[in-house]
Amino acid sequence: MRSGITRRWVQGNLLVTLLLLALIEGMFLYNTVRGYYDGVEQSMYQRFSSISGQLKVYGGDTARRTAASRSLALRRMVEQFADKDKYEFMLLDGSGGVIASTSGTSAEGIIIPDDFEEAQTDPDGYGSAVYTTSNGELVLSVCCLVPYPAEEIVAMRLVTSLTLVVRRAGSACLLSALAALAALGFTVASGLYFVRGIVVPLGQVERAAADIARGELDIRLPEHDPPRDELDRLRGSINRMAQGLAETEQMKNEFISSVSHELRTPLTSIRGWVETLEALDDPGDDNYRKGLAIIRSETGRLYNMVEELLDFSRLQNGGIRMQCRPLDLVAELTDALLFCEPRILQEGLELNYAEPEDMIPVYADPDRLRQVFINVLDNAIKYSAPGGRITVKLWAGEYKAFVEIIDQGRGIPPEDLGSVKGKFFKGRNAVRGSGIGLALVDSIMAALDGTLDLRSTLGRGTVVTLGLPIYHKL
Repeated sequence: MRSGITRRWVQGNLLVTLLLLALIEGMFLYNTVRGYYDGVEQSMYQRFSSISGQLKVYGGDTARRTAASRSLALRRMVEQFADKDKYEFMLLDGSGGVIASTSGTSAEGIIIPDDFEEAQTDPDGYGSAVYTTSNGELVLSVCCLVPYPAEEIVAMRLVTSLTLVVRRAGSACLLSALAALAALGFTVASGLYFVRGIVVPLGQVERAAADIARGELDIRLPEHDPPRDELDRLRGSINRMAQGLAETEQMKNEFISSVSHELRTPLTSIRGWVETLEALDDPGDDNYRKGLAIIRSETGRLYNMVEELLDFSRLQNGGIRMQCRPLDLVAELTDALLFCEPRILQEGLELNYAEPEDMIPVYADPDRLRQVFINVLDNAIKYSAPGGRITVKLWAGEYKAFVEIIDQGRGIPPEDLGSVKGKFFKGRNAVRGSGIGLALVDSIMAALDGTLDLRSTLGRGTVVTLGLPIYHKL
């Protein structure tokens, strides 16, 4: 994981950063070199403007004398040029040939056409060229046409070395390269720090998930309260998942233990009575008939328990399809109460139920609905003491019908109330049973688009409310 995320970061963000830095560096260098070049060129233009201004004062009676005066003045300027260490000042004829130069060497016949030809076509009379001399020096040449007649002198040229400009540009390049490297180093360091801040926690999550997959459910990741970021929330989710799996595993183990005990008790009873019956010689003996009745009862109990387990498993896996049809909820509830009434009376309990006169139509599976009623009533019977009362109410609202089953039994501890509908859960007040009765009821009600609500007061009893949508014909 670490190499994958880091590699993707290098290929993505770092590559973009490099390209961006290269673009910025290129633009900076171009603007810097161009700025130096333009500065030198502009200073040369200003020098030409000054010279042209001086030529205005040379006038006279005739145009010939005026041209001669300007020619003489220009030659004198060449001789007296003060910035020989910076520039070379040349005078050019009509063909671009050098007439005079501050270098003092005869340069006749030497033509550098680029700047001269450009000046001849330029509206302002200026032209420039960058070239390398015979000794390898890079120079800038700027040519300006003489604005007034000056005999054979047609143009002026200033030539300056670009060595200093190149040196300054090189220094700027070096500084900008160092700045770019520093920026890149900072980007890499901060990026790796950021990536590490993601990779390390994700590595912890990966290892924790692998440990959980191996069944080590006591794994807990460090987290902050409140969470600082998405990774903290992810660690918290992993911790809650591990906690939930651990609790489910514990409930499953308790469930297996409970079911094993529940199965062993009737099996032990059946085995004991089978051995007793084998020892009896007279089939008409009262103990013989009593033993058969107990075996039949315990076998039925085992059958019901196994059926409940199978039903719950099929519901969880989607293996049961509801055979729904329009039903009268009053008739279905009354039928379930008639089935449970003998046992209610046998346990010394009182049943309080007023059957509504009008039918209440619902759309449900009759077998599963009966299973729901019997499961809830069975819990009410198991957790009620002799002399208690079980009250059943049925009424219809505008859109839903409700069945309320109220007992006066032990009640459910507040800390268990939110978990009693979970699979495998058996509370501290639990009695015999598989521990999936309410989970099965909740699953069936959900499949019927119904609801299951519980209210309980410890030591005073429990109220179970079942809600089903009322059926309206289309």
